Amino acid sequence: MHADTILLARTVELLTDADTEADTATATATGPRSHDRSHDRTPQGVAVTAGRITAVGPAELLAPLRGPATTVHEFPDAAILPGLVDAHAHPVWGAISTGSGVDLSGAATLAEVLARLADAAAGRPAEDWITGFDLDVNVFDGEPHGAFLAEHLPGRPVALLTRDAHALVVSPRAVELSGLTGRESFTDASSVVVDRDGRPTGYVLELQAMDLVFAHYPEVPLDTAAAHVRAQLERFARGGLTGLHALDFGEPSEEVFRHLEEQGELPLRVRCSPLVPADSAPDVWQRIAGLQGLGGRRWHVDGVKFMLDGTADNGTAWFEHPDVHGENREPLWRDTDAYRAAVRFFTERGIPTATHAIGDRAVRFALDVFEETGRAPRAPHRIEHLESVPDDLLPRFARLDVVAGLQPVHATRQTRADGTDNWSRRIGPERAARGWRTRDLLDHGAVVALGSDWPIGPGDPRVGLADCQLRRPVEEPDAAPVQPGQAVTAREAYRAMTAAAAYAAGADGELGRIAPGFTADLTVLAANPLDLDPEAQAVNPVLATVVGGSVQLHPRIAPTPAAAAPGTVVAPKDQP
Repeated sequence: MHADTILLARTVELLTDADTEADTATATATGPRSHDRSHDRTPQGVAVTAGRITAVGPAELLAPLRGPATTVHEFPDAAILPGLVDAHAHPVWGAISTGSGVDLSGAATLAEVLARLADAAAGRPAEDWITGFDLDVNVFDGEPHGAFLAEHLPGRPVALLTRDAHALVVSPRAVELSGLTGRESFTDASSVVVDRDGRPTGYVLELQAMDLVFAHYPEVPLDTAAAHVRAQLERFARGGLTGLHALDFGEPSEEVFRHLEEQGELPLRVRCSPLVPADSAPDVWQRIAGLQGLGGRRWHVDGVKFMLDGTADNGTAWFEHPDVHGENREPLWRDTDAYRAAVRFFTERGIPTATHAIGDRAVRFALDVFEETGRAPRAPHRIEHLESVPDDLLPRFARLDVVAGLQPVHATRQTRADGTDNWSRRIGPERAARGWRTRDLLDHGAVVALGSDWPIGPGDPRVGLADCQLRRPVEEPDAAPVQPGQAVTAREAYRAMTAAAAYAAGADGELGRIAPGFTADLTVLAANPLDLDPEAQAVNPVLATVVGGSVQLHPRIAPTPAAAAPGTVVAPKDQP
């Protein structure tokens, strides 16, 4: 039987450990590889039929699979990898927020923030809302507040999402339009911060309180929202992603995905896990359970997400001991027995869970609950973020088969090695030193799945993969690394966005490997990243992504005409 598609490259990199069964099988199929792969010039290839991998091996062994209707893509000097998957992102609300708001990333002072807001407000009616995202709370000397917005943008409704996306800084006019009084009550740990006189300061913490402001944002038409999402998904694909785990499924996610699939295919797969609201009741759980399996051609609902605590920067994470302000000592789920019951509810129905747990007490409690409930049959439970983990919890992840979902870009881009950032100051040096323990978790046998938490972290996977090897922003060679002992190797990093991501989704029998029978989700890079230093990995051109056997060549490396056999596409040998 002839293949539908054959992809040929210099290397097919399986990202397996040298002593694993998969690597042994590959060595048999493709011939022994020298320790230095850069000297191996034998072309390697992957054959695909009906969206699945049918063969892997040297080009000459795949030649009999080539028929008159087979399309052959040749990528000289390139590497074919399992498709990269971001295990934690927020593509819908993130794309809509960033597409319609002011980008405050890199604004290190209030003056810089105000300059960007003033540019956005210029020429717009005074009653128009100005929204922004990626506000660094370190621009404030003390607690964030919205008073500075009234001084420079008087009468203007302004709402700025903080970098961790767990708080808003809003102007007095936005406070007024949203009807905030400071006397609101919430079922989670949300709050509207007030001053000594009981008046809202413009600092709004956590989701339920933030929703009171979001309800007054200008409505974004579906066509516009969908365009923002498609543009972002295409950017993800150009960075090498073939899939992502969207750890949310709020409005208008379903409408956006259906709208996009009416127009064509999504550029990558999206696995959505709806949020179970804090302290919610069984009727809410039942409704969310009913969403399982909903989906389209390249998106589907699978699993659920809990937020057991908030963020350390806001004082809403759940640590064993309070921070320097006496905060970070309570869960978002005020009724922790309700969280325990909810996890059991979904587990008993075979629905895997992912729990946002940043503080050490939250991580411990989540592990305790998972030990009580056991594993869901379809996929393991996950803990996301776990920003500070004490030594005694490290071995429990492997023992309980709980996936550690980490975003090391939070460490490299939101904290500083000298401890002068807000996160480090609040929780103190001892707990800060236990941050984002990627190396330690791997050494204790845990499955670590890496994500960006986009739009909180950079969405280009090559950047995040480089950061977690360097423990600093890849583009800042002079920056001191944050907890450098937690650095991982290139192979470990890429496995954490391929095989580990598939395992976290319960799809390790379908995705995350280049082997016969597996779905043909592949990433083609100009050079094998395992042969590059992290700085070079971050700019390693993506030549193509393959989703279910469908090959997408990316614009900057559009194939050049070549004297090739019919049905052959040749990528340029030297990429910019």
